[in-house]
Order: sequence, then C-alpha cells, then structure tokens
Amino acid sequence: MKDPAFLFYSSDFLTGCANLTMEERGQYITLLCLEHQLGRLSEKTIRLSVGSVSVDVLAKFKQDENGLLYNERLEIEIEKRSNFINTRRTNGLKGGRPKAENKKPNGLANGKPNGKANEKLIENENVIEIINSIKDLFDEKYLKNDKTKVMFDKLLKKYSKDEILKATFWARNDDFWKTNFCSPMKLEKKNKEDVTYIDVFLAKAGNYKIPTTEPTKPALPYEGFNPLSIDLSKLKPLR
Repeated sequence: MKDPAFLFYSSDFLTGCANLTMEERGQYITLLCLEHQLGRLSEKTIRLSVGSVSVDVLAKFKQDENGLLYNERLEIEIEKRSNFINTRRTNGLKGGRPKAENKKPNGLANGKPNGKANEKLIENENVIEIINSIKDLFDEKYLKNDKTKVMFDKLLKKYSKDEILKATFWARNDDFWKTNFCSPMKLEKKNKEDVTYIDVFLAKAGNYKIPTTEPTKPALPYEGFNPLSIDLSKLKPLR
C-alpha cells in the first residue's frame, strides 16, 4: 500500500520558498505531493497538473538520466520514513521494542528519579566512540573542538551512531567529497537545496559498509618451522 504521508518541515518550506510568489508556492507544494504519490515527474505531467511553471519553481527539482524531475529533499524524507516504518514493523513482529536492561539496583539513573543523568551518559559515550572511530579521517584540531562534540551529541538525537559513522566514512572515501568534507561540522550544515549533508551522504551511501581492520596476529617464535626439513647429514656431532 502506498504510504499516504511524508514528513513536512514547515520552517524549512517557508525559508526555501522566500523568493517564490504565492502562486509559485502553490505549484511547488502541488508538485511535491504529486511526486510523493506518482514518483518522479515528466514535463507533460507537470504541465497538465499545474500549467506553466516558472524557472524558480523548476530550480527546486533535479532531472535524472531519463529526463524525469525530482526533489532531492523529498526523496530523502520518503526513504527515511520508509526505513522508520520498516523498523517498527520488524520490532512488532518480534513482539515490540526490546526492553533495556536495568543495571541500577534501585531502578533509577544515578539515584535520580527522572533518569536523565543515565541518558546523557549514554549519549556522551556514543560521542566518544564516534570521535575515536573517525580520528584517522580528520585533523585532530576538529575532533578536540567542543563544538564538534556538541554537534555529534545533537545528531545522536536524530540519527543512530552507525548512521553517523556510515555517512562520515562514505564521504571521506568518496573521490569528490574527500577533498570537500574536511571538517565533521559539515554534517549538520545544509546545501543549496536546504538538505543537511548527513542526509545527502546517507542517501548516496546506499549499502556502503564501514571498513574494518582486523588486529594483526603476532607471529609465534617458530611459526611455520618444520623439524622434518632439517638435513641431518649436515649436522656436526657434539664433542
């Protein structure tokens, strides 16, 4: 069944439409709804639906290799909602979200009834793990900056640790972005389409797997040595 809805950020919409007339805004939101329901749009579909469209409205859309028009931000939001729904469906089939293990003897976080201290501790631990994982990707001055830690703490409220690492590793290994993504702070910034770069990177990363390195196994003193390979005829007797 077709998903009947997508996330609509009113503040982002108003900001992105600041240079559009009321008529153009009506055309823009209509085209977004049509793309959500029908998929990428042909020029004929656009003309039949909203008539003549201004250059400013068309600038909100990109054209694919088949000549169809699409809004990048909309496709990102559609994919995010689809992933969210699939996660909830999977959890439902397993009997719901698994309950977190309570490691405090009194059931409270650090003895405080609101539990906020423990939640903050978990977030900070995730920030440390992220920074340690990407320490070879960026200049050390960016990772020691408190603003970077605050930024990751903020992103963790919307994205998982794995999503943040996936977006970062993909971009730093991409031929174009590895020279244009020099600071992790770029993750929360937005491009001219008003899309955050972490969303751009996640959309492009697809099934990208974060590279892992296996620890080197130390060689044993006589590893690979075969005692049967010794030529006994060449050994000298002890005197």
